[in-house]
Amino acid sequence: SVAVPVGEETADRLVAALKPRVEGLKVGLSTEPDSDYGPVVSKAHLEKVQGYIDLGLKEGAELVVDGRGFSLQGYENGYFMGGSLFDKVTPDMKIYNDEIFGPVLSVVRTKTFEEAAALPTKHQYGNGIAIYTRDGDAARSFASQVQVGMVGINVPIPVPLAYHTFGGWKRSAFGDTNQHGTEGVKFWTKVKTVTSRWPSGVKEGASFVIPTME
Repeated sequence: SVAVPVGEETADRLVAALKPRVEGLKVGLSTEPDSDYGPVVSKAHLEKVQGYIDLGLKEGAELVVDGRGFSLQGYENGYFMGGSLFDKVTPDMKIYNDEIFGPVLSVVRTKTFEEAAALPTKHQYGNGIAIYTRDGDAARSFASQVQVGMVGINVPIPVPLAYHTFGGWKRSAFGDTNQHGTEGVKFWTKVKTVTSRWPSGVKEGASFVIPTME
């Protein structure tokens, strides 16, 4: 996941607010209601996510919160990992361009709204994105121009209800339709076309030509 603040002051305030929140995430069993999240799917994936953190440091990003080495008491052999927070990530870094699928948040600082809005459009993936603003014009401009399948405006996770479609664009898409909603109905629907013509009477005789508009 990536957060893109506009302006250095906003970025500093955002990172300062995120740091205690990430550090305070409760990692536990997925079946426990008070857990923020559970383990990753496998040992191989845990090592992969941890490898991305190593890579981010090598690429020059600033690791604000390090979730590596986390161990859950009683489940020391589980595939658990603490939340991690990177700051000063740039678009040329692999931790920005790849989907990590782990508890890692990267902060990419930008100077202008236009610079920030262009990032998701240029990215190879385009699943979901959100903008936080009090400027309605900026929100409308962003929503109409950004090349991403699902957009939230002051909504943290832009996943619509089931009667709307769910799906991304670019490399976040699979197949030619989205899930749920009208797209889901369309996937399971066969189209039948019936063409009929009712003659005004048998006295006019049979017609063996394609009907045309008069």
